[in-house]
Amino acid sequence: MSQSRTAVRTVGVAIRAMLVFTLVLGVGYTLVITAIGQLALPWQANGSPVTDEKGAVVGSALIGQSFTNADGEALPQYFQSRPSAAGYDGRGSTGSNLGPENPDLVAAIEERRAAIAEREGVSVDAVPADAVTASGSGLDPHISAAYALLQVPRVAQERGLDEAVVRDVVESRIQGRDLGFLGEERANVVELNLALDRQEG
Repeated sequence: MSQSRTAVRTVGVAIRAMLVFTLVLGVGYTLVITAIGQLALPWQANGSPVTDEKGAVVGSALIGQSFTNADGEALPQYFQSRPSAAGYDGRGSTGSNLGPENPDLVAAIEERRAAIAEREGVSVDAVPADAVTASGSGLDPHISAAYALLQVPRVAQERGLDEAVVRDVVESRIQGRDLGFLGEERANVVELNLALDRQEG
């Protein structure tokens, strides 16, 4: 009889402990961390939203977008993002998982390189690597400074703007290497295109 009472008591203690820890760690901790995030870093805590001149959210500074038409063709008045194995779908972050010698990947890179060279009016040797290769996440919002500057003449012509004006927009938004030495100089494509849309009014 005493053993069954001890077992019942042990089960009761376990259930109460589970309920307490669920409330403290599952609910209380979550609310505290959410509150700290909203107070200390509200922009980051809410997904780093990018807004247009009317204040409407048009994207995130952390997730790239595709600037193409319904047929998947590049919109010439916009800076183009790097390829994405995930289709820039935030629900499915992924890379291609193809090795550098995979014939399908090699063929895709060569096809992209030729298409970009033709679109930008440059030789295939002038096309930067990030213009033809997808990032590991498939959601990278950045392109290299070299790829951004390569696109300046086309974007300026399509928008009827002076090249120097578009180049200034790009150069003012180039982000340096992290900690001064990690990674490469880069530009956020969503922010570049939004800046140009704002400039045109």
